[in-house]
Amino acid sequence: MIPLRDANPSSRFPVVTLALIALCTAAYLYEVSLGPGMQAFVGAYGLVPGEVTYGIQSRQIDVFGLLRPFVTSMFLHGGWLHLIGNMWFLWIFGDNVEDTLGAPRFLIFYLLSGLGAGAAHYLLQPSSAVPTIGASGAIAGVLAGYMVLFPRARVTTLVPLGFFLRVMELPALLLIGLWLAIQVVSGLLTLGWTGGGVAWWAHVGGFLTGALLVRLVTPRRVMA
Repeated sequence: MIPLRDANPSSRFPVVTLALIALCTAAYLYEVSLGPGMQAFVGAYGLVPGEVTYGIQSRQIDVFGLLRPFVTSMFLHGGWLHLIGNMWFLWIFGDNVEDTLGAPRFLIFYLLSGLGAGAAHYLLQPSSAVPTIGASGAIAGVLAGYMVLFPRARVTTLVPLGFFLRVMELPALLLIGLWLAIQVVSGLLTLGWTGGGVAWWAHVGGFLTGALLVRLVTPRRVMA
């Protein structure tokens, strides 16, 4: 399912949402400019659980060094489709969450969701040597925030039905709930797999972090 737009106008310019999109795009353009050096760059700034585990066990890593890949990995992507897909979801759902939380709170919410996603991935694959990159964990937190804040908002969605595609209006609760179910089922099917692929549990971790945080960071006047 691909969301096309939502019927949920925002009242403020989404400065943080657009800044995040611009930053992720600029980071990917820099990755591409490295040519053959892109792989080494991703290895250095992506989240490699095995390296974090080794650093902790050998005590050869400080707090900054421990947290750095959890943050930098949020802004890197492995291809144009990876980047465009993530930025599209952020554009559709991020503006309304930012509008409700306010720019500073939204930025904190986004980063903490990304950290929660990275933590979930690390805890389930602490020995993996594969770099994990992408904004999808943080964006999963944004989806959770949107679902909590606007469960009845209508989202125009491209839905595959057999061999056909149909455009349907779905409530956010149903659309995002189905998305979460897909992540959980896919994660269960790949438990124990330490090779490459989609970091399903990072998505789940980011979503749960966002769902827990959104009420805490929402201004009281909005919640009332």
